[in-house]
Amino acid sequence: MRAVVLALLAVAAVATTAGAAIASTPPDAGGDLVLAQGGETVRGVLRDGEGEPVPDVAISVATPDGEVVGETATDADGAWEVGLPAPGDYVVTLDAETLPEGVDLRDADRNPLEVTVRSAQNRTLIFALGEGAGGSRFLNSFLAQAVSGLRFGLIIAITAIGLSLIFGTTGLVNFAHGELVALGAIIAFFFNAPASVGGFGLTLILAGLIATVLSAAAGGAIELGLWRPLRKRRTGLIQMLVISIGLALLLRNALQVWFGGGSRPYYDYTIQQSLVFGPIRITPRDLIVMALATIVLVGVATMLQRTRIGKAMRAVSDNRDLAESSGIDVQRVILIIWVIGGGLAGFGGVLAGVVENVSYLMGFRLLLLMFAGVILGGLGTAYGAMFGSIVVGLITELSTLWFSTELKYVWALGVLILILLVRPQGLLGRAERIG
Repeated sequence: MRAVVLALLAVAAVATTAGAAIASTPPDAGGDLVLAQGGETVRGVLRDGEGEPVPDVAISVATPDGEVVGETATDADGAWEVGLPAPGDYVVTLDAETLPEGVDLRDADRNPLEVTVRSAQNRTLIFALGEGAGGSRFLNSFLAQAVSGLRFGLIIAITAIGLSLIFGTTGLVNFAHGELVALGAIIAFFFNAPASVGGFGLTLILAGLIATVLSAAAGGAIELGLWRPLRKRRTGLIQMLVISIGLALLLRNALQVWFGGGSRPYYDYTIQQSLVFGPIRITPRDLIVMALATIVLVGVATMLQRTRIGKAMRAVSDNRDLAESSGIDVQRVILIIWVIGGGLAGFGGVLAGVVENVSYLMGFRLLLLMFAGVILGGLGTAYGAMFGSIVVGLITELSTLWFSTELKYVWALGVLILILLVRPQGLLGRAERIG
């Protein structure tokens, strides 16, 4: 129990440190646009569904860390342009509140846009506008964010299952789990990239399968090479928690050296036309991501419920000593959990890279939400991790309807605190007697 409390305090410290770092980055107070020496810009023209220009719409450009580098508004012809300080990755956001009445974004998921600008490039961006697909603007926005939240929650759930099972069977709070997520995404990127940039040129589907297998192997290797020897030496859980933090830092910096500090998209499925289902618009790519995530989660649940190894996992998680006395090979079960957890983390990283961009920090950014999903659903239970993660994803995205997107993770963690005040064991966890 003490390890759990310390883990929660450590997570809070990580979140506070990250938030403080972002908050301490000063934006461009003056808002004046100064073109870089290379002349890099992002620009575009806003037109409504009738082809008419849309003036006075606010657009801002920031770095991936949240530092605003430029702000502007569309002119009478609907045109806008923002100068950039240097080549690199940027996030371009259209303020939907400044759109005129009756004009909406056709695809709310494509706002903000994450773009990479090369040296001396004038990058043209498109925000597709038109009339609402039916119903009120709020209803359309609510449905769009609900779909986005469900997609996000499914990705968190896949990555969090291994984290929960590892805690349930070993008591380890693994802070290096996020790096397995990033590892899977980066492996898939290099197998998907063309040979001209040092890749293998495979389709993303095949690259994702290879990344999942290699991530599973990495999870098993970490168990055999590090955690099992530490358990044999009877290393305490608190010491192992600290070791996992050090391992996370080591792996994160190794991934940065290998992949670089920027973010890059996969080479497949980058531009797609949205499918329209009444007021809901979704790309085939996102639909496939959600379908694959759902199939995998159902498969994991079926495996835990119906197969011998799944029942053994649940037995070890419920009572390790009793399971061992019943003839279950606990060490073998733990190894299989690490292999499955690593594979699911890598697969979740591939899905996250499809939806967004691939970055060496992507697992670290998801780690806090993985912990939130695991704790909200109930520590040590795979079903709780699935359910809690989906709740976290929905709250995160739906909160942007009323509050700034910069605060969306805050509300998810706030709801976590409120629920734990009522149900300390989590939504699907079992109450335990103390003393």
